[in-house]
Amino acid sequence: MENKDFIKHNCDHYEGSRLNHLNNRKYGDIEVDVCIVGAGAAGSLLAYELGKAGMKVVVIEAGPFWNPQTDFASDELSMKNLAWNDTRLVSGKDPISMGHNNSGRGVGGGTVHFTGVFFRFHESDFKVRTLDGVAEDWPINYNDLKPYYDKVENQIKVSGPREFPWGPFRGPYPYPEREPISANAEVFREGCEALGIKSTVAPLAILSAPFDGRPPCINRGFCNQGCLPNAKFSALIHYVPKAIKHGVEILSDCMVTRVLTNPTGGSVTGVEFVHDGRNYRQMAKVVILSNFVVETPRLLLNSATSSHSQGLANSSGLVGKYIMPHSGHDMYAKFQNEIRLYKGTPVLAVSQDFYETDRTRGFVRGYTFNAHGSRPVEMAMGLANAGIWGKQLRQVMMDFNFYARITLVGEVLPIVNNSVTLSEEKDEYGLPRALVTFSYSDNDNKLIAHGVAKANEILKAAGGEPAFVVPDTAHLMGGCRMGNDPQTSVVNSFCQSHDIPNLYICSASVFVTSGGANPTETVMAIASRTADHLINRMNKGRLGKSDEVKGRTMEKVTR
Repeated sequence: MENKDFIKHNCDHYEGSRLNHLNNRKYGDIEVDVCIVGAGAAGSLLAYELGKAGMKVVVIEAGPFWNPQTDFASDELSMKNLAWNDTRLVSGKDPISMGHNNSGRGVGGGTVHFTGVFFRFHESDFKVRTLDGVAEDWPINYNDLKPYYDKVENQIKVSGPREFPWGPFRGPYPYPEREPISANAEVFREGCEALGIKSTVAPLAILSAPFDGRPPCINRGFCNQGCLPNAKFSALIHYVPKAIKHGVEILSDCMVTRVLTNPTGGSVTGVEFVHDGRNYRQMAKVVILSNFVVETPRLLLNSATSSHSQGLANSSGLVGKYIMPHSGHDMYAKFQNEIRLYKGTPVLAVSQDFYETDRTRGFVRGYTFNAHGSRPVEMAMGLANAGIWGKQLRQVMMDFNFYARITLVGEVLPIVNNSVTLSEEKDEYGLPRALVTFSYSDNDNKLIAHGVAKANEILKAAGGEPAFVVPDTAHLMGGCRMGNDPQTSVVNSFCQSHDIPNLYICSASVFVTSGGANPTETVMAIASRTADHLINRMNKGRLGKSDEVKGRTMEKVTR
């Protein structure tokens, strides 16, 4: 059966067998090798790799099992339901807007509605403390992830430019660059060229030629609403069908409410979850949390026991700390000729000329520019949130076709007070809701100001008249940072909890710094590396067991 047929077969028929399995299951009577919480970019990749290696794997996902042919539509408003829209409380000087721009809910997670922009991090991203004297260094470096970047790009056939001008990887990508590019991308590149700024066609997890029974992109432009033709990669259509072929079980519409531990608190034994108002347990030798940056700390803190009174994996007190979004400001300019922002894949041109630290700018670290298209509702809602209402908003939207946009992806430095904590308000499961607190630092604000000014220069050089700046954030990271010291981090370099050796956290939660580029490829590279680590442990008969080295849980992958 071709992958495209298996995707349809799975979406149509797997749901029924899953429900029957749940209804027939005795409470807590089945132990598997690995239970993964969250079926997004990391969780689905882990499920595929571990299932392929022969492990018995169950993935538990809070949202539905989407069927691209019936559940996706070229409709901005209805496709808001692809995000995690449950109530979350926000605070701080710069409260984060939750929902569609930064989280997914359902099998495939955020990959179902992401733009498909696929960047590697640079070497400098892993040693910010060493190079710039701020933040912390990662316990891994670029070379540790390089083989996994290569592997992931080849698994999903990333399309990209023949030569990429920045960072350690200069191409080529497995598939050729996407052509033609949009008018928005064209004016961006023209403005960059006029100012001597390097730009290139975007590297994308979107097919430029057929692959695995899926067609190349036809530039419908509704990537953020779920890709109906399946030209855009998502975990839903790539890793999940392959994982199921290897015996992995996906439990959708199941909300995990607690991670379970043994009486001494020395190991986890599984998770509790709710489906249709009924409680279940899934027992496992290893539990991996690959859910969203907000939900991971929330789950760990809600799983506190007498042995772990501050929450699981939290002896450092850092669970939920150091969260980082990207500053994602949108700069609009009006042109004399039509641009038609809605046409084509949203991001088709990029620049990382301002990615690395240049202290003459007055701040450290940097950012990426994405020439980012927009649908009308998205643009109108952004402008309304920026204070443009009524007659002015109507007039702007009447001229929608004449606007171009550049989006900033700006690095945000980790600050301990930027955090996910528990509020006193309860949800429908009786659990405290998450409180997400965020404020920009002085360095962040200087970086944003530079990026906004430079984007407007590019738009003006291309013949546009800068018009609006819409503040925004995206790509939430951190909250369970990795490190070698259990006192200053939550997991080790293989995403293994320092406190509980058979509990793993593998997602954007483990990021130490945010980088200045879209993070999905790095999330997936980390997940692929963690999968190798777990397979290595299984082959040694150590799955779910601890290796204590000077009070610290460590393991070396051998390939």
